[in-house]
Amino acid sequence: MKEYHIQIIDKNQENATRILDSFFWEKANCLTDFTSPWNNDPVLRIEFRALWDKDNFYFNFRVFDTDIYIDKKDNSVDSICESDRVELFFRSNDKLNPYYCLEIDPSTRLLDFEARPDKIFDYDWKWAENHIKLASSKDEVSFTVAGSISIASLKELDLIHDNIIETGVYRAKFVKQKGGNYEPTWITWVDPNTAEPNFHIASSFGKFVLME
Repeated sequence: MKEYHIQIIDKNQENATRILDSFFWEKANCLTDFTSPWNNDPVLRIEFRALWDKDNFYFNFRVFDTDIYIDKKDNSVDSICESDRVELFFRSNDKLNPYYCLEIDPSTRLLDFEARPDKIFDYDWKWAENHIKLASSKDEVSFTVAGSISIASLKELDLIHDNIIETGVYRAKFVKQKGGNYEPTWITWVDPNTAEPNFHIASSFGKFVLME
């Protein structure tokens, strides 16, 4: 499995408020090897970074794209699913029974749900209240989606084993078609080796290693 090493930082009450500051991420490893195995078009650069401090896991997606599509008809599941977004999936084992999904659009609308094999999704399930915080920003060349997740909530869901979190890292990029509708390009850190796009499969996960 692919591995990404997450560096540890000193605990500080202000850490969660710094997740949009570039200097906060100076110690973080930069993950950039994203591909779209089902599409031959070039993938615009994505930089993913993560850190942790014993209390929280911090993540930051910087996506070098200014042509962002957000479906704004409402805040429903369908609306978020029809929007550009970044995604993190967490599992306790390769049985995927269950696993947990966070899908976040550039305005920080969050679709969090529990999932089980064969794409059985429980949209009534929610991450523990106050255990996840999100922020976003835009500049002239990119958008950023960042967040903090409590280590306590990850442990409560049995997602940390020997300082390893088995994680999928993804992006959905919506592209306008000739008819005016938008269709997604699916982008992933780990190629699941499937004929059709599918993130909801054990082979699309890698390992996040929490360094001491």
